[in-house]
Amino acid sequence: MGWMQNHVKSQGVQILIIALFVAIAGEFKITPFSGEIFRIGLGSSTFLLLLLLIRQLPYIKTGIAVGVTVLLFRTLLDIASTDHLMLLDSLRKHFSAMLYYIVFAIGMRLIQERLHELHPLILGACTAVIDFMSNEMELIARSTLYHLPFVQPSQWLLISVTAVVRCYFTIGLYSSIMVSQMRIVHAEQQKRMEQMLTINSGLYGEVFYLKKSMDAIEKITVKSYDLYCRLNESPASKDYSKSILEITQQIHEIKKDSQRILAGLIKLTDKETASELALSEIVQFVLKSNQEYSSMLRKEIRMEHELRTNYPTSHYIPLLTVLNNLVSNAVEAIEVKGTIRIQVYALLQDTVFIVSDTGSGISEPDKEVVFEPGFTTKFNQEGIAATGIGLSHVRDIVKSFGGSIELKPYKHTDETTFVVSFPTKALYKE
Repeated sequence: MGWMQNHVKSQGVQILIIALFVAIAGEFKITPFSGEIFRIGLGSSTFLLLLLLIRQLPYIKTGIAVGVTVLLFRTLLDIASTDHLMLLDSLRKHFSAMLYYIVFAIGMRLIQERLHELHPLILGACTAVIDFMSNEMELIARSTLYHLPFVQPSQWLLISVTAVVRCYFTIGLYSSIMVSQMRIVHAEQQKRMEQMLTINSGLYGEVFYLKKSMDAIEKITVKSYDLYCRLNESPASKDYSKSILEITQQIHEIKKDSQRILAGLIKLTDKETASELALSEIVQFVLKSNQEYSSMLRKEIRMEHELRTNYPTSHYIPLLTVLNNLVSNAVEAIEVKGTIRIQVYALLQDTVFIVSDTGSGISEPDKEVVFEPGFTTKFNQEGIAATGIGLSHVRDIVKSFGGSIELKPYKHTDETTFVVSFPTKALYKE
């Protein structure tokens, strides 16, 4: 009933809709005793399910509205189907049904605040008791109005069994709906988390290099100011010193602008979706996102992984940046079909990541300069080369953690293999 809560904001309209649903559902019934005075229908199950799904409603007010609606609905049906039936007779006939829903709502109000805490088995038992007591009140009202004998023990047994079966069936249906909703919410959260991880891993590399640029700007500023001071001591170099000072001031302004940009990027990357991620989750995310990337490029690439060590780490963004860069390079290196494999294992004090692919490979001369800024084998349709800073990014990020990266030499295989080692203590803090 999520659509009702989303689209029907008025509480009164929600209560009216529930009342009509219950009144109509109550017409699907069986009559275990003589006549139509007492019936067992879908109305009570529908009422219970709707109360569980829409907990913010005032239960007692809803029960009264449902009871009155059921009374009027059944009376109108009697009048429409029978010419000689008196109005008062019909009202008296269905008055006990109205009493059932009011008593049931009062019973549910007693546990309304604890509905989210109760285990389904306990909730089923509580609602079965409420259902049984409501049926008893209905039968007492019926016996009083028609001067009939009270319920026999055999009838009590039927009412009890009916209450238990009906309530546990409804609780089971309610639990299934809740599980489905939780799965939908979890899927949405997972999707949002993956989007945030993709954004953050991309921003991490930019922040890393902007920090390096900031350090370079700081050193240039210091050197420029030192040059100004030396030139300013010589009267003959006064004009030059003023120009150097202007340049130094401009460099300083660039530095302040860069600091503001850096601060904004750091705020974005600090909005982490989780405090820690396990290595297995990181690898799964990398493989999933690059599987989608390969599909976009219309390539048939098989993704494989092997984890021999697994632990949570708070440094998942730099790890994602490194692995994403290596795996996306592998995807682009494969012509049409191929395999990409990630292996993770512990070696002494290090955690080792191996990324290999069956792509076009890297030539022997290029192996010496593969990690140099500007190196690239990628060209767009116009023949313009890519920036070639991807692997240099990766190398510098790995080194910032005290790790190492190398291109593994070919041994009886055409696979391109990168071996990345991180000190385990840099990633895993117990």
